[in-house]
Amino acid sequence: MTAVTHDAREAHAAPAPPPTGWRRLLAPGWLRVPWMTALFFGIGAGITVLVRWLEGWDPIWDGSVLTTVELTAVPFGFLAGIGGFDYWMRYAIGSPTRPEDHSGHGARNWRDYFRINTDHKVIGIQYLVTTIFFFVAAGLLAMLMRAELARPGMQFVDNQTFNGLFSVHAALMIFLFVIPAFAGIGNYVIPLMIGAPDMAFPRLNALSFWLLPIAGFMMLGSFFAPGGAFACGWTGYAPLCSTHQPIGAVFFNMGVQWAGASSIMTALNFLVTIITMRAPGMSFWRMPLLVWANFTTSLLVVIATPFIAGSQFFVMFDHIMHTHFFDYQGGGYPLGYQHIFWFYSHPAVYIMMLPGFGIASEVISVMARKPIFGYRLMALSLLAILVLGFSVWAHHMFVAGMASWLRVPMMVTSMVIAVPTGIKVFSWLATLWEGRIHFDTPMLFALGFVSMFVIGGLSGIYLAAVPIDIHTSDTYFVVAHIHYVLFGGSLFTIFAGIYFWFPKMTGRMYDERLGKLHFWLTFIGFNLTFFPMHWLGIQGMPRRVADYVPRFADLNMFISLASFGLGASTVVFVYNMIKSWRFGPAAAANPWRSLTLEWQVSSPPPIFNFDEIPQVIGNPYEYGVAGARHAVFNGDRAAELEEAPVR
Repeated sequence: MTAVTHDAREAHAAPAPPPTGWRRLLAPGWLRVPWMTALFFGIGAGITVLVRWLEGWDPIWDGSVLTTVELTAVPFGFLAGIGGFDYWMRYAIGSPTRPEDHSGHGARNWRDYFRINTDHKVIGIQYLVTTIFFFVAAGLLAMLMRAELARPGMQFVDNQTFNGLFSVHAALMIFLFVIPAFAGIGNYVIPLMIGAPDMAFPRLNALSFWLLPIAGFMMLGSFFAPGGAFACGWTGYAPLCSTHQPIGAVFFNMGVQWAGASSIMTALNFLVTIITMRAPGMSFWRMPLLVWANFTTSLLVVIATPFIAGSQFFVMFDHIMHTHFFDYQGGGYPLGYQHIFWFYSHPAVYIMMLPGFGIASEVISVMARKPIFGYRLMALSLLAILVLGFSVWAHHMFVAGMASWLRVPMMVTSMVIAVPTGIKVFSWLATLWEGRIHFDTPMLFALGFVSMFVIGGLSGIYLAAVPIDIHTSDTYFVVAHIHYVLFGGSLFTIFAGIYFWFPKMTGRMYDERLGKLHFWLTFIGFNLTFFPMHWLGIQGMPRRVADYVPRFADLNMFISLASFGLGASTVVFVYNMIKSWRFGPAAAANPWRSLTLEWQVSSPPPIFNFDEIPQVIGNPYEYGVAGARHAVFNGDRAAELEEAPVR
């Protein structure tokens, strides 16, 4: 990378003149989307009907088969229309290479956020805005569930619809909010943190984002399928999901494939970017802990996600092609589905946690004005979680009929994985000890994360013990546990990260009073909603039921009222973000006085991040050390500063 001026880059990145006349219909964008989507729909329907006619299958027009094909064809038509494949198609057919004018890189107005864009900063914001939309949608589904559960009996929906509500709610929260929200924060921040001009594969990065809305609307669209939404939980257990559900189950199978493909593309991009594009002087032991967290998370995604992709294909084949992979009556092995699913899904818990660990480390160190305690041990504990995460899957299956001899080793590994997590909690507390703590909104959410995650981790140790797990399996104790881990853990760190990097992303400061109001409403509402569920579970109330015995009525009414308050807290957050982005006061380049590289450039950063090559010369967390610097931007002086003694 050569050092060029910001003005020169802006001139080089001037967009090409837009097409005129009928050529606008052929140019990538929203005018091309409708006719290309319709074209691919016709191609998918034609191929399906032709194959069935040639093979003599009856009926030729089979709704379930056609739906499955179109859930692939129509998204490809949309992606082709918006321009997701243009560059690669020109390369594949041997067209002359076009000079890169960077017209598809960077945001010059709001319209640039609604097209294919190769700037990692634009993509990061696209991720975050999209995931917040699906977070709100999933939260509304949760409100409908709690309205139904406020009193015993059936009030608003039937059992199948209720099952669809919690299934789509969980799938959206996991696959369309938590995992991609961390990808969005990482997309914006990681290249800046390591001194890179962009991600390693910008076009693949752009494509990986546009797979997400496809997956999300596919899952929401299952409500409009004949028979209603998929109603077999986010786990999609076979044979329930493979042979006993309406066509809405296929929407889930295909939605997971699109979301999983997006995750794998993003993870590969992170890995290559972190390994090959670090600034001069940035060794692995000088990387910020958020970079370490995304590095280990990306390894988890690449290793684990193909397992759930394969399992969902097999379930879909059982549903549509009448195979018998998991159909016991046809000689299948339904327990095999659970082994495959949880071999992915317990590492997936850490996919949803490790980036949050990195965000908490960044925020706590900056806001406490102290170096991270045990930096290297923190990084190594991330790698330990990566390895141990694959050894604990079967504790989800203690009551599933698995071999009894497997229970004890799985119980032991499930408890051992608490050790590297405990190291991180100890490090955060030690970093806080005698620090000069600033209780800004990001810090409040980071501290809320530590406390809530500890509660979730303690209930996880209980569930790792075979006798307790057998007693509380499929009860509201499990519901409480997973929400303390994923809501109290992941969501609190996502909010911490959004508030922390909001000035960098937008060039504006958020309203601190609204931010703190959002935190306290969320913190109080969350605990009032989910902590009583521990008691309900111990007393035997089963989860995933629309009705319950009257003795649980009072506590369920209390939980439902608290959940409505928790939902209302999101209104404060959305209002604060929109108002501050538009009217907030201008942000300084480094309002938190952080040492990491992303805070050493303007807010928002230049289109290509750095006008000079940063030279990394020290640790990113040397707060309180006189004269300490993480990086300098004058390469001629880098050697002198590296050799100079620290005063």
